[in-house]
Amino acid sequence: MPRIDVSELQVERQKFKPILPKILKNGAEYIKVVKCKFIEPISNQSQYEIQRIFKNTYGFPEIVFRKGINIAIKRKTVKVAVVFSGGQAPGGHNVICGLFDGLKKVNKKNILIGYIGGLSGILKNEFKVISERTLRNYRNTGGFDFITSGRTKIETSEQFNLIKEEFLRNKVDALVIVGGDDSNTNAAVIAEYFAKEDLNKYVVGVPKTIDGDLKNKYIETSFGFDTATKIYAELVGNICKDVNSSRKYWHFIRLMGRSASHVVLEVAFKTHPNIVLIGEEILSKNMTLSKVIKTVTDIIVKRSQLGKNFGVVLIPEGIIEFIPEMRELLVNINNVIGNNTKIISEIYSIDQKIEFICSKISSKLSNLMNSLPFDIASQLISDRDPHGNIRLSLIETEKFLINMVHAKLLKLRKKGKYQYKFSPISHFFGYEGRCGIPSNFDANYAYALGYNAAILVLNGLTGYLSNIKNLTKFPKQWECCAVPLTTMMAIEKRISKNKPVIQKSMVDLQGKPFINFIKERDKWILNEDYISPGPIQYFGPSNITNMTTKTLQYEKKL
Repeated sequence: MPRIDVSELQVERQKFKPILPKILKNGAEYIKVVKCKFIEPISNQSQYEIQRIFKNTYGFPEIVFRKGINIAIKRKTVKVAVVFSGGQAPGGHNVICGLFDGLKKVNKKNILIGYIGGLSGILKNEFKVISERTLRNYRNTGGFDFITSGRTKIETSEQFNLIKEEFLRNKVDALVIVGGDDSNTNAAVIAEYFAKEDLNKYVVGVPKTIDGDLKNKYIETSFGFDTATKIYAELVGNICKDVNSSRKYWHFIRLMGRSASHVVLEVAFKTHPNIVLIGEEILSKNMTLSKVIKTVTDIIVKRSQLGKNFGVVLIPEGIIEFIPEMRELLVNINNVIGNNTKIISEIYSIDQKIEFICSKISSKLSNLMNSLPFDIASQLISDRDPHGNIRLSLIETEKFLINMVHAKLLKLRKKGKYQYKFSPISHFFGYEGRCGIPSNFDANYAYALGYNAAILVLNGLTGYLSNIKNLTKFPKQWECCAVPLTTMMAIEKRISKNKPVIQKSMVDLQGKPFINFIKERDKWILNEDYISPGPIQYFGPSNITNMTTKTLQYEKKL
């Protein structure tokens, strides 16, 4: 085994022992799996279609754990595979650790393998056998580097056959997919395929995403969100301190979170910036691009009139998908690309691609497309990811907004309504948060999710998402259960085709977190109510090291 250089903090973190929920502590043979009644789908949309697609796995009941004797699972040996799918999130390695420990606790002969590079590793037969020795240096560490990740989407008959052959050849009994909404949609699809083929193979998902959008009335949060938002809050808090010290710059900060504004909202709670753009609010108010620019510009002008030519603006990564005319433009671009893939692939000039797309959409949208800076327009037609999503992390919306605000201020200057200097600085905090050393919360939570997944596969359950509830309580009091993956499904259009997907959770404008945000933000606008929370604390008083997110606290009325 190659030598791994470790920092002093990493050495200390390896000593950290995650705290398991009480029900899991004695192992799977002392847990009785109880099937509850069928739970209502998250969405009423197209449930007939979901049921048609998932004939063999739709309508499963919720699973809860109770104390009991389950000696039978001790007598059989299982081989379980695990993959990381999608973007990295702090705590991923602890999921594997929990899964490994849960399997070995009940039977030392149980085997855990990790496929390399996500689901593509299954297709290529690339895996490693996981042992205590190989796993030792990865406990409580960030990143997905132990087995790496991938974004392969399983949808062709050839891919399904390859997975089937791989699992039969290697005698794999179960697959655990650690991923977000798209990745766990893959888990549901593979579970359905195994059930249809009567393969007696099980698939369980684990909720992962720093974006915070894999949650609903059954799932409280995904692992990684706590750590990532604490990392971003430290960076934003540092900038708040800096801007209040130099008092001469406007910092426009884009934060990761492609389809929802949960990350921005949580970081706002932690740092109190002057301007916070929430995509869901923009959409609900039907705010045009010019209205968004005016809102930001008006605040800049008001602060300048108080002699404050500085401030901090938080921008969600996916903001352009919430501005109505931009949203309409993106839908139309996706349809054109989906219906003309071959033609567009043969056009090498970006100018000509834009011209072709503009010829296929309405004059109103064509004019909008042509009014955008060339860099933004070219990014809107760039390659999609394997799930059909536009690569929002490549679109520099913070610079786009700066240019638009600057142009608006120049017009006001010509009219004599703005005479002050505007000195903007742009930032994108995204990848900085994905692989941080997990907070105590995420280290405990991810470990429990992995251990929970081990219980599910040992009991022959498939088509479920590992779930832990009551997360604002001390870990020993957390409740362990599982939710059917199909319960969270809806039908969405992806690259001009309707596809079943796990429904993303947007910021609820009627929810307690947003209502509390509304109460607070007005005093942030003209004042310097900045907070600099500092780095994640791994050692010290429990109220500091084990704190949950503000979002969870508001949702649970703490």
